[in-house]
This record gives sequence, structure tokens and C-alpha cells, in this order.
Amino acid sequence: MDSCRLDDVLASFDEHWEPRLVATVNDHDVKVAKIQGEFIWHAHPNSDELFIVLDGELTIELRDGNVVLGPRDMYVVPRGVEHRPVAEAETAIMMVELQGTVNTGDAGGDRTFEPVDLTRL
Repeated sequence: MDSCRLDDVLASFDEHWEPRLVATVNDHDVKVAKIQGEFIWHAHPNSDELFIVLDGELTIELRDGNVVLGPRDMYVVPRGVEHRPVAEAETAIMMVELQGTVNTGDAGGDRTFEPVDLTRL
């Protein structure tokens, strides 16, 4: 069984909003990403989405208010809830979501990104 050092994974890329798949746990994917700026409003109709901030600050905008997370904070966006992640400065996050969940959820579009699968390297 191989281990994974998240600091090394995060140091291996510079792109924002392009998740890296680091593990699969049962039927859920564990992804890390660097983010900065605003993402798009979207929802995941079939899956909750767990956000964990590794470094920086993440605001999860919701239609009825915002959730602000700092390092080691976490929040679950319930399935079907429209949200938009925003990070003023570069922020490193971990996400856990149902396998096959698309990063842009039901919105699709040119920000859709198939995660780089680091579990097969």
C-alpha cells in the first residue's frame, strides 16, 4: 500500500481549479486542488461534497449565505445545494465526493475538468 504526501502532490502543479485524484475510498473520490478567484455556481444533484481547507481561506457562497473556512476547517455542501467556491488568494483544498462527480456539477461548461488520477502513477 502506497502512502501519499499531500504537500508533495500540491507542490507538483500550479494550475487552479484542476483537481488531482489522490485516493478512492469505497465509492468516493478524494481530490486535492489549488484554487484562486471565483468558480461557477453549480450543484451536485447526486452527491454531497466535503470541502477541507489545507492552506489559505475558502468562502463557499450559498444562495442563503456564505461559509468561510480557514486551514483545517471543513464543510459539507448537501447534494442538490447550489454553491460557488471563492478564494481571494491561492488556497489548497481537499474534496471528498461520490466517484464520477464532475467539478462543475450540473452547470457543465468550459471549467469542467477531469481530475488527474494520481492513484495510477
